[in-house]
Amino acid sequence: MSSIGLSFGENPAGERPRSLTSAVQERLRADILSTRLLPGQKLHIAGLAKQFSVSLAAVREALSRLVADGLVQASDQRGFRVSPVSSADLKDVTQTRVDIEGLALRRSIERGDQEWLSSVERSFATLCAVPHTYPDDPTHHYEEWVVRHRVFHRTLVNACGSQWLLGFRDVLHEQSERYRRLAIRRNTEKSRNVEAEHAAIVHAVLKRDADAAVAALSKHFMTTMHLVELATAKASGGGNAG
Repeated sequence: MSSIGLSFGENPAGERPRSLTSAVQERLRADILSTRLLPGQKLHIAGLAKQFSVSLAAVREALSRLVADGLVQASDQRGFRVSPVSSADLKDVTQTRVDIEGLALRRSIERGDQEWLSSVERSFATLCAVPHTYPDDPTHHYEEWVVRHRVFHRTLVNACGSQWLLGFRDVLHEQSERYRRLAIRRNTEKSRNVEAEHAAIVHAVLKRDADAAVAALSKHFMTTMHLVELATAKASGGGNAG
């Protein structure tokens, strides 16, 4: 790619990055979450600066921001690398996400008005309107589905009334996204009916059945965890990821 201006489009929120550093940060974030940059992969500042046609300082600042987000690790002796993955971390991320997002969903069901319920229905219908994976390549998510999937899950908890809770939830979602992408790269999701899993959550939400909704959400997250474990076992011959 020849320049940062030509390489970076709008971010998922639809806003242009405010600076070259922000643009580098968002591109690296996207590449890490999509696993185009693999867990444990070294990130060479000079190479990235050349690739993106920006200064070393811009790349270094972008990487430092991603360290704060937990997506990149820094070492005085070894530089930067994509944060590794592991079975223990996967279980920790998943269980914590079940706890945090389950609480946010329960509060949303208690506090959400009719407009929120309608937004849940709309986001689910929008998600169902695009394929889960590319028809000719089931090992890669259809990119528009990824965007709509993120919006759908965020919509489910938007009425919880706590910015702190939503902030923690967003961090956990981002961490789990890398693991989910690893599962589909190994094609372990081929027998999964993701739409049915989402539908079960929505059905319970629309009935305002908080217990059933949280149970369906937890099952959804745990299914992803088990498929990631299967994927990493296939990749390593039975060992842990990372």
